[in-house]
Amino acid sequence: MTTATPAPRGLRTRLRGLVREVMKFGTVGLFGVVVNLAVFNLCIHAFHWAPVRSGVLSTLVAIGTNYIGYRFWVYRDRDAAARSREITLFLIFSGIGMVIENGTLWISHYTLGFQTALADNIAKNVIGLGLGTLFRFISFRTWVFRALPQLEEPAAEAEGEPALALAGPKPAPSAAEA
Repeated sequence: MTTATPAPRGLRTRLRGLVREVMKFGTVGLFGVVVNLAVFNLCIHAFHWAPVRSGVLSTLVAIGTNYIGYRFWVYRDRDAAARSREITLFLIFSGIGMVIENGTLWISHYTLGFQTALADNIAKNVIGLGLGTLFRFISFRTWVFRALPQLEEPAAEAEGEPALALAGPKPAPSAAEA
């Protein structure tokens, strides 16, 4: 008699869920990028602010809009019981992402001397934003918007047997089992 071992039940489901999560995260992030680009270029061209100051302000505005999208759409099914902890960690990790994002702008503009509007946008909104987004995705899903604990399946159900017996009370152990 051969026993077929089913593939891990959760692998395909988890991969599908991860792809869905990445797509939602990307959608919110894309909206944040549009906000970030608009505010950054408005500050640079309309108000003639310094690039890093403009970058920090635009990132802060995008962080605010992204939190709403992440909390109420991407991670709405995650544990929200400790909201103050969540917001604190979100702001800490977003701040680190902001340093990554605007650090690339600072290096490009002030250290390497690339001082055109195109160079500033590439440094901040392509390279910096890409690195910052990768950091944020990993940290948000790992520490900020934690998954609710999964209920474990009973051992009998995992082996293919019904978890509940519908026949009535459990029989008394025999003398050999006692």
